[in-house]
Amino acid sequence: MRFGIVVFPGTNCDRDCWHVVKRVLNCDAEFVWHEERDVSRFDCIILPGGFSYGDYLRVGAVARFSPVMESVRDFAEKGGLVIGICNGFQILVEAGLLPGALVRNKTTHFICKFVNLRVENADTPFTNQCKVGQVLRIPIAHNDGRFFCDEETLKRLERNGQIVFRYCTPEGEVTEEANPNGSIENIAGIVNERGNVLGMMPHPERASEKLLGSEDGLLIWRSILSTLELAKR
Repeated sequence: MRFGIVVFPGTNCDRDCWHVVKRVLNCDAEFVWHEERDVSRFDCIILPGGFSYGDYLRVGAVARFSPVMESVRDFAEKGGLVIGICNGFQILVEAGLLPGALVRNKTTHFICKFVNLRVENADTPFTNQCKVGQVLRIPIAHNDGRFFCDEETLKRLERNGQIVFRYCTPEGEVTEEANPNGSIENIAGIVNERGNVLGMMPHPERASEKLLGSEDGLLIWRSILSTLELAKR
């Protein structure tokens, strides 16, 4: 399997993702500069975290105009798997590949810590190795991670099973206290209607080795591999 890891000016989690794909999953990984226009050689595209273009405008608002994003959009429209992590999630929203918006944390401060995520939908290419209700321990590191959408969009996300992860307690309870950034309905990750594009604020690449304090992120990466392997049969 070949993963393409998109690099924008200001991206800083690209090597973390490369390490997991290459050295933990033993798959092919290649960095893709934001000016590149062809991503057809990949099985999965990763938009990693960081601060694309310094987040000087609105997070992800400048990166969405990079040449590579037109190719990523075409890749997704053809059914290719795309995962946007943290800043990658913000870029996918700005590019119109995912609904909603990501705004300043309710604390107005940068938050970097482990959180708990409850799996809401285990029937996606990114969660098929999980169980509904399972709690994953994965870290966040963001300043503008509060997911927001209007009531109509929220109802559609609920109805279509597009809400994949919610912030929760270690016991799996979705509470206000367990919501680190004030996201509406504790939403931490969503997919598009087709299910092949995932955006999530937590960093699964930072929870893919025991040495880092959690291996729960591997469930997401292994779900992707399972999906790709099935597609190639």
